[in-house]
Amino acid sequence: MKTSFDFLLLGGGGRGSLFSNWVHEHPEAGRVVAVAEARPERRRAVAEKHQIKPELQFERWEDALSRPKLADAVLNGLMDKLHAPSALQALGKGYHMLLEKPMATSLEECVAIDEARRKNNRIVAVCHTMRHLVAYAEVKKLIDRGAIGRVVCFGQVEGVGAVHQSHSFVRGNWGNSTRATFMLLSKSCHDLDILSYLIGKPCRRVSSFGNLSYFTKAGAPAGATARCTDGCPHELTCTYAAQKIYLSDNDGWARHANIHGNRAERLEQLKTSPYGRCVYHCDNDVVDHQVVSMEFEGGVTGTFTMTAFLKGNRHLRLHGTEGSLNLDLEGNTIEVYRYSDEATEVIKIPPQSGSHGGGDNNILHSFVHALRQNDPNAVLTGTAESLASHRIVFAAEKSRQEGRTVELAELS
Repeated sequence: MKTSFDFLLLGGGGRGSLFSNWVHEHPEAGRVVAVAEARPERRRAVAEKHQIKPELQFERWEDALSRPKLADAVLNGLMDKLHAPSALQALGKGYHMLLEKPMATSLEECVAIDEARRKNNRIVAVCHTMRHLVAYAEVKKLIDRGAIGRVVCFGQVEGVGAVHQSHSFVRGNWGNSTRATFMLLSKSCHDLDILSYLIGKPCRRVSSFGNLSYFTKAGAPAGATARCTDGCPHELTCTYAAQKIYLSDNDGWARHANIHGNRAERLEQLKTSPYGRCVYHCDNDVVDHQVVSMEFEGGVTGTFTMTAFLKGNRHLRLHGTEGSLNLDLEGNTIEVYRYSDEATEVIKIPPQSGSHGGGDNNILHSFVHALRQNDPNAVLTGTAESLASHRIVFAAEKSRQEGRTVELAELS
């Protein structure tokens, strides 16, 4: 049985770097032998770390996939709209694949990827990281063993966080739906995926409401300049002043924005970078808050709320016939309350190291395990499972745009 694998990395940005760094830190899993990344500095960084041969360093993902098969599996961290064309070509070449969420940016493309996976009998894991979080795995066990009886209704809230919203979904790559996709798909498809997984029944209908209410030109304070570096009079008081976010000693956001160097060098970069724009004068069009109401088979009802205006965290409440359950993801705490004796059980989830609460590590371990078993069913979220939850996402956006309840059967 093969235990170590060669990987082709498509996309050397944040997610692609995470995938390839994990392989570098787990040499027993294999090695990254080829990379396709449009930005030269990121391509060089990946190539140097993994000692990739010059002839296996590509500027275009199309060129990498036009070659005879270079590796066992693809680590696909390309931008959202490139998921479908790259995934379909990779599957046709016979690659297994770890595919970043969302699966694709249209339902038709998601269906095509699922069909291609089946036709080519490949192993594909879609990065719905939340299924791999220990806290949600524990919630699933509690539900399945009847800790709160039969689930009747639920609610989950995702706090994106104001600065995160401004960075990624106003100034950044996912702020404009034409360049990327709509907010619920790019940011929250794995929320609807985990909720569908926990309930374990098909979703029948959805209604959704939401809009872009704050990060607009109408919200700009008087005198706000087009760029934060243009002498804006609100620099010292604005939460979103680029100087505050990208010039501080904590360079996490700056690193994501590809802004480097000392303070003076960073300031110069902000004068031309998209991340130096005023958040009220960008070309963003994705919502900054949205709610989704769902009805599942058997009458189970629930809501999901995404909002920029809450500290980054997720809270889940499940209401059952015999008790209720609250999950505070940031606090790694589950509270189970029983109606019969009014007792509350508090379960502390041991924190895991790694990004996204250890979920990214877990999904990569799971993918490699499936490769070793040569079993497409060994992944927790394959293309069929992802397709099912993506249908809910597309139905919700259809509802929001058309102002009506949407039956999932309409999207079959």
